[in-house]
Amino acid sequence: MPSHTRIRVLTIGAVLLLLFSACAPAEVERRDYFKIGVVTSLSGDLAMGGNITKRGYEYWADTVNDQSGIEIKGKRYRVELVFADAQSDPAQGAAAAERLIVEEKVDFILGPYSSSVTMGAAPIIEKYKVPHITGSAESPSIWKEGFRYTFGTIPAANLMAPESVKTLVATDPTVKTIYVVGIDDPFASAVAEAFRDTAQELGIEVVEFTLVPSGADLSPIVSKAKAAAPDVFGFGGHPENHIELMKVSKELGFNPKAILIHWGVETADFLEGAGELAEYVWGTTPWMPSANFSDPLWGDTKAAVEGFNLRHGRAPDYTEAASAATGVVFMEALKQIDTDGPPLDEQEKEALVEALENISVTTFFGPVSFEPSGEFMHDNTGLTVLTLQIQDGKAVVIGPPDQREAEPRYPTPPWDER
Repeated sequence: MPSHTRIRVLTIGAVLLLLFSACAPAEVERRDYFKIGVVTSLSGDLAMGGNITKRGYEYWADTVNDQSGIEIKGKRYRVELVFADAQSDPAQGAAAAERLIVEEKVDFILGPYSSSVTMGAAPIIEKYKVPHITGSAESPSIWKEGFRYTFGTIPAANLMAPESVKTLVATDPTVKTIYVVGIDDPFASAVAEAFRDTAQELGIEVVEFTLVPSGADLSPIVSKAKAAAPDVFGFGGHPENHIELMKVSKELGFNPKAILIHWGVETADFLEGAGELAEYVWGTTPWMPSANFSDPLWGDTKAAVEGFNLRHGRAPDYTEAASAATGVVFMEALKQIDTDGPPLDEQEKEALVEALENISVTTFFGPVSFEPSGEFMHDNTGLTVLTLQIQDGKAVVIGPPDQREAEPRYPTPPWDER
């Protein structure tokens, strides 16, 4: 063969090789760690709650890494959290989720503190088909949407808030009236509605039901409630709102027989922020540090609580615990899918969602499994709800009656007698 012919053949072969290489799918560059997005509010009105979830997520991630990572097929993978600040705003939460998915290319997402931000982020997460569990959001409106890629470890607010009203009636069957106020956001309004609806079911007259904007001055609201003289006051809000409520109630001398709040009464933020004003307040929880569950990461509840206490000087509240448990659920689901490790491709993310839909795992927070369909689709609804009261600066269980650690201190004494 003449030399010029041979050169032409080699050149054509090289071109064809380049063409085939360009058309072939790019080889995935493997990582030795899972890259996990976290959408939560680190600034704005809900930063107090956002930092509660942050502490829980970080506790899980640090514990995993202290144990050399998540074991899959004999190899261990560390975890890296990438935070995106939702700024307490649903639109910013959506933008944060998109940035984590598109730019950071996270394997899955640990979700927002608030229900409103969750409602903003979930459609974006749905669009990109990325697995997502929130360790905090409780609004029933989330689960009614039927999102496929969003899950939650805490029961919906309308499954928990009623318990304190039931304990109240068990304590005082003669209670006649309740005044209900809620912050106008998906979570707090659901709490207020649950107080209202449960009271009506139990024969208590609801003398007022009102929703107020976030950031509203509570003084005129409490003044109006005081004038109505209800037996009980129910309030749906967040820890920062609860602190303000107690300060205003003392200033105005508002002293119903009981003040019912759903979540947050046992949080360090509320107990430190309200101080002695927190005494006698009622709340609800799906978990207490005294619980006794096994756990695949920490071993059991006692060890998980002790580890948190070493970091923060106290036990976790239920949202910190649920957020840490959210990581455990993802960890156990990853072990159930066929993957060669991170990054997860689209098929592996779909498999992870399917694993979450079918998972049943016991964590230090309690059993976790997700409703397959219906109005609570993908919510973890199976936890036992307890009624709390702040007594001597601590949250103690006062209901249901068969699980009491202490008798309710009821009615609440006047401010000048405390």
